[in-house]
Amino acid sequence: MSTTQQSTATDFTHLGATTAIAVSYLRVSTKEQAERGGRDEGFSIPAQREANLRKARDLGAIVVEEFVDAGESARKADRPELMRMIEYVKTNHVAYCIVHKVDRLARNRADDVAIHVALKDAGVMLVSATENIDETPSGMLLHGIMSTIAEFYSRNLANEVSKGMSQKAMTGGTNGKAPIGYLNVTMRDELGRELRIVEPDPTRAEIVKWAFEAYATGNYSTAMLREALIDRGLTTPPTPKRPARPPALSTVQKMLSNPYYKGSVSFRGATYDGIHEPLVGPEVWYRVQAVLGAKQVSGEKTQTHDHYLKGTVFCGECGSRLMVTNAKSRRGVIYPYFICAGRHAKRTNCERKAMYVPDVEAAVEDYYRRIQIPDHTIQALRSLITAQFSQLHATVKQERNAHVLERDDLQAERSKLLQAHYAGAVPLDLLKSEQDRIGRRLAFLEAQIEAGDMEYELASAHLDDCLALGRDCYKLYMSIDDSLRRIANQAFFDKLYLSEEGTVIGEPGEPFNAFFDPEVQTIAARHEGRAAESRPQTGNVAGLNNDLLVGPEGLEPPTSTV
Repeated sequence: MSTTQQSTATDFTHLGATTAIAVSYLRVSTKEQAERGGRDEGFSIPAQREANLRKARDLGAIVVEEFVDAGESARKADRPELMRMIEYVKTNHVAYCIVHKVDRLARNRADDVAIHVALKDAGVMLVSATENIDETPSGMLLHGIMSTIAEFYSRNLANEVSKGMSQKAMTGGTNGKAPIGYLNVTMRDELGRELRIVEPDPTRAEIVKWAFEAYATGNYSTAMLREALIDRGLTTPPTPKRPARPPALSTVQKMLSNPYYKGSVSFRGATYDGIHEPLVGPEVWYRVQAVLGAKQVSGEKTQTHDHYLKGTVFCGECGSRLMVTNAKSRRGVIYPYFICAGRHAKRTNCERKAMYVPDVEAAVEDYYRRIQIPDHTIQALRSLITAQFSQLHATVKQERNAHVLERDDLQAERSKLLQAHYAGAVPLDLLKSEQDRIGRRLAFLEAQIEAGDMEYELASAHLDDCLALGRDCYKLYMSIDDSLRRIANQAFFDKLYLSEEGTVIGEPGEPFNAFFDPEVQTIAARHEGRAAESRPQTGNVAGLNNDLLVGPEGLEPPTSTV
């Protein structure tokens, strides 16, 4: 409203004696319209204002107050500025309420009647700047017709938009704003037609990808991951009204559970293959969901005190996790201890006493020294497992071919399912459940096919790397800092149990559960000794359940009967 209008409006009671008083109501439906062109009011609101002022001049009236709802839908009547306008005309002497069109005021007949009655009870005449609507019988008839048309237009538009969004999702398109890590991009094809696509955000995509891979390890809580992402510079994309800012914890949680990042588009309960570029593989995404589910079940929280052994060491009495606590002496000296979480929370009957942290560290170091594999045993293990790899290689090829055939059949089944849905033969709920089933199976098959593509030489190289780590595990552990010791413990072991006597009993993870097993080492040594006459082998490295592994004479060398 102009300065002249504002100064005039300050004494409109006196002005109303000789000049008609009017209020102007302006509205646009979306925030985008309200901010189009980089302007605070976009383009539509100034155009409506100018038309309303012209209508006021034609009526010989002066606009003393203006009410603007920017980005508010006419399908709801509780718009803030509309409510303020109705309260204003009830307490002030106003002759006209000027709108650009009837549909600016309401888009359903019930709201239109309610608003019109409120204005009429206040003695205010509704006037349209672009339609011939007034209080005459013909004007009222036109008003009724126009408001009914507006309601039909609103409902039909909503239906058409919903149909368009459904079709876009079915063809893999993205409805609305892309999640963090992606950007909505507008471009034109060779015919000059506008295309709206989604592309990875060059400044955020790699950080988001790292977030999934890091969380999949199970070493992070969502709060810890958020701090790590902030340290790496992740921010939310800026908007016209909000600058870029660090992501909230809820944003990180929603990101980790969003299937969009593995290439899927969800709309109204159904999931479709998206045409956008996935940031993570399906196997990583499903692993993240497993970690999320496990943490929700366990209710695990990040403790105040941290230590590189936390999460790896467990009570040898009751199997509960060991947690860190600090005890302060009378002189103010702090001593760190590991205590049994089961006993602390009274979940078990464990009576295990607190263990001084440096003693536990020394016990773990001694365990690494005891399990380090000698060079001659490394050679025997390599010979045994390489022989099994050779036998498994042919089997893997056969399984891969079977997986490829099943994958092709599932893709064909999914295509037929979509065609049946388009034809109306398959309801949406059945489409969703079937697509979820097919999607899970396809993700598994793709992971298996990709794993089956691994060359024999690559597998052998990986075997050599793991054996080298087993041979030098103690030397490696003693040469690294605390942060790397945490990684080493999680790489070698699933759990480390601390016995009452203060010794460590490990539960190695794959493949070290086979390498560190004394029984497997004995079998490997015997196999190396009679490699020339060894029988064909089947089975796997971890199980080692074939005739070669345990001969008739058992594990002990034969005893002389002389």
